[in-house]
Amino acid sequence: QVQLVESGGGLVQAGGSLRLSCVASGRTFSFYAMGWFRQAPGKEREFVSSIDWTGGNTIYSDSVKGRFTISRNNAKNTVNLQMTTLNPEDTAVYYCAGASRAATTRSFVDYPHWGQGTQVTVSS
Repeated sequence: QVQLVESGGGLVQAGGSLRLSCVASGRTFSFYAMGWFRQAPGKEREFVSSIDWTGGNTIYSDSVKGRFTISRNNAKNTVNLQMTTLNPEDTAVYYCAGASRAATTRSFVDYPHWGQGTQVTVSS
């Protein structure tokens, strides 16, 4: 069974930084794009970032571009999200997701595999 496990969430002050990690098991990790999504209470789940199968191409939502950086290490089956200049609007549960394709994608329907989520809370 495919498993994705996130870690690194927590409480930080506005302007601070946090690094999220995701470890994958149960499938051939290096063949697929990976992504990060987030969901705040009472809100829809939204796209944050995606990285292609080689790590050579990345995409970001407008709200995080320039502040967040996605990366992957296929030898370790990991994907990371380095978050900087955090603000209270970044507060959400962050989910690691595995795509069904090799290229980056923003679409929820392209990600059949999901982690359990990790809470990020940014105080003002």
